[in-house]
Amino acid sequence: MSVEALQCKECGQSYPLEALYVCDRCFGPLEVAYDFSSLEPESARRRIQAGPASIWRYADFLPFEQRPKTALDAGVTPLVRADRLAERLGVREVWVKNDAANPTHSFKDRVVTIALAKARELGYEVVACASTGNLANAVAAHAAAAGIESFVFVPADLEEQKILGTGVYGTHLVAVRGTYDDVNRLCTELADTRDWAFVNVNVRPYYSQGSKTLAFEVAEQLGFELPDRIVVPVASGSLFTKIARGFEEWLEVGLLEGELPVFNGAQAAGCAPVAEAFAHGRDVCKPVRPDTIAKSLAIGDPADGPYALDLARRTGGSVEAVSDDEIREGIRLLAETSGIFTETAGGVTTAVLRKLADGGAISSDERVVLVITGEGLKTLDAVRGTFAVHEVEPVAESFEEAFGAAGVSA
Repeated sequence: MSVEALQCKECGQSYPLEALYVCDRCFGPLEVAYDFSSLEPESARRRIQAGPASIWRYADFLPFEQRPKTALDAGVTPLVRADRLAERLGVREVWVKNDAANPTHSFKDRVVTIALAKARELGYEVVACASTGNLANAVAAHAAAAGIESFVFVPADLEEQKILGTGVYGTHLVAVRGTYDDVNRLCTELADTRDWAFVNVNVRPYYSQGSKTLAFEVAEQLGFELPDRIVVPVASGSLFTKIARGFEEWLEVGLLEGELPVFNGAQAAGCAPVAEAFAHGRDVCKPVRPDTIAKSLAIGDPADGPYALDLARRTGGSVEAVSDDEIREGIRLLAETSGIFTETAGGVTTAVLRKLADGGAISSDERVVLVITGEGLKTLDAVRGTFAVHEVEPVAESFEEAFGAAGVSA
């Protein structure tokens, strides 16, 4: 296998493959390091195509010596060609990577599959997380399927649908009075005193590897080709940067040819520390207090914000912000043109795609991939009151009268 060690992203110091997440020399974040020099591209491609219909088809690029057994598998979600959306926006091709088709209806199933497998390998008997909702759903479900005790920490004002979709699995659900950044701070403290695997704290270097599989799938589903541009939501910035890392690894091995796509990040204006830094040509230096309907993106102090900024700049992309009204319009635009109902994070990415197209940033011959990370049923309040319901009597005359008056033709 190709996995070698943990390595500091800042100073390059190496560490053993244990539950470590920060460099004790420079306090930089740790990530998994691989050696792909022995991977031959054609044999790797054959193993991928013969592999299971899950993220484990990419086992050569994941942090395990042997493929672990997992109770719930994730991945191989649809890449949908959205011709009506492309036509509406004036773009040659738009493809929607619909990761709501995972077991708990978000991309978080990918990262949790990896994190729980690593936690079990390292001997942990309890898993935990800080979450804005989707991760809570995934940790609770995967832990239940694996028979592992779990603790899930969320902001107390989280959407009711995500609370219900977490507690049903029998987890210890802890609602914290504060923002996600307050929740994350609490979990970081507890990680120092509890012998638990916090999937996005002390197991974070492994957890984040699950996000790479989105890049692998997009490339494979496009016939082992790269898109020209990809639009991705930005919360901590990890998903954004790890998708790029996935493309880079396949370019390194020789499974892909070309250059990285243009990367556009998408944030809600009510919590846009990375977008604001990009707009003003500076670094992410000041946490913000979230105020947006896109709660799954409401991270005011993004851990990977500086790396997300660098990625957007070096690929000729950007990180853009859109208002709550634009988010609602984005949800509806995607639903009306593709039949995909996304949560608020997908409304953010769709609205940013529209903003880029309207502003002339996308050329008419581009192939664009739009990443949808969660299911619309998780954030129903966001679309409440955005459409009309016509109430009629159970007779044809009443129907004709209502729709005639509304000017709607049969």
